[in-house]
Amino acid sequence: MRTYIGGQEAVSVNEFIELALGTPLELWLGVEGESAEERAARLDAARDILSENPDLPDDVSRVAAQVIEANAPELFNVVPLVRLAARRRTRSRKGAAA
Repeated sequence: MRTYIGGQEAVSVNEFIELALGTPLELWLGVEGESAEERAARLDAARDILSENPDLPDDVSRVAAQVIEANAPELFNVVPLVRLAARRRTRSRKGAAA
């Protein structure tokens, strides 16, 4: 399945996030080993972007909710351990009866 945002195909998760946000993910999360000066510059740029686009946090929340909704089966594909234990007991009882 292909994913397009604003007419551009997102070929990776990071590219999807970057296209959805309109900014590189590193701008918000930083990079390992950045200096205090680099961090200050990154945070200044992020503040500028937020001041120019005050709806960005809401847009990000909306995109995150859409991604969760689209991938919910995979994200929440869990099997209750209680049921597994019950199945094992049932199988062991069947094996003992045979």
